[in-house]
Amino acid sequence: MKVCIYGAGAIGGYVGVQLKRAGVDVSLIARGAHLEAMRSNGLKLLIDDEERVEHIPCSDNPADFGPQDYVIVALKAHQVPGVVDLMQPLLGNDTAVVTAVNGVPYWYYYKHGDQLEGKTLESIDPGAKQWNGLRPERAIGCIVYPATEVIEPGVIKHVYGDKFPLGEPSGEITDRVNKLSEAFTAGGMRAPVMPNIRDELWLKLWGNLCFNPISALTHATLDVIASDPGTRAVAKAMMLEAQEIAVQSGVNFRVGVERRIDGAGAVGAHKTSMLQDLERSRAMEIDPLVTVVQEMGRLAGIPTPTIDVVLSLVRQRAQIAGCYS
Repeated sequence: MKVCIYGAGAIGGYVGVQLKRAGVDVSLIARGAHLEAMRSNGLKLLIDDEERVEHIPCSDNPADFGPQDYVIVALKAHQVPGVVDLMQPLLGNDTAVVTAVNGVPYWYYYKHGDQLEGKTLESIDPGAKQWNGLRPERAIGCIVYPATEVIEPGVIKHVYGDKFPLGEPSGEITDRVNKLSEAFTAGGMRAPVMPNIRDELWLKLWGNLCFNPISALTHATLDVIASDPGTRAVAKAMMLEAQEIAVQSGVNFRVGVERRIDGAGAVGAHKTSMLQDLERSRAMEIDPLVTVVQEMGRLAGIPTPTIDVVLSLVRQRAQIAGCYS
């Protein structure tokens, strides 16, 4: 099995080390100081009170590795359209593209089964660049739950979590998704194959949609957002608007809004990824987490008044800070 991880940062590097230890033929796409450190010293993963170092082929040029069985895309979601052309040497006729990104993926309306079948989403896939260049039939959905961070070039720290639910857009249980799940499991990660990956996608997006922009606007951590009556009410309103959109297209939420908010609060004084990006003057994932839900609401004919207000505010915040992609 040949697997290339496109974006060997915090999550991609963690997955790369674990798959390599399981005997998978892994290669990594990275850049800058992180790439040079991996070339010189290998990729170090700090996990479970130990250091794991793997020397994995890595490059900033996908043509160095050729066609793969799986390409795991582990970039920030807004970065993906810009690398579609660069990814082409990795894509053979049978290559699967595993979307290990936050938010709504480019293939969302592929094999969707309703009036929006085949629809592309401009907010996350401008000009259908991913749809046409990566192709939806290649896609395997992947929901990322672990938290990891690059603490210095070539060194990744695992914070918590090991779960990566996988699923075909069609809901089929295919040989290719089973083999990928087995490889993740052999690498010490949990990768259950889901019959409806969109349910899992929305469960995570449900929280990211509200907690991320609210944190960027207030600089509050999850425990504060979930416990303060004002921010909790805003989060709940956004989640209910999103739930109506998702349910109309057949998504099932296995937990209620209050429990989902309580679960986020239980994480404690955690800064969301959007707040961390803001503090580091990096582009924030506003479109794949928030704008796309607004766009899906428009397509479904469902109003999103609270999402609209928060989106407008966080866009302004990002533009002032120079963090809007």
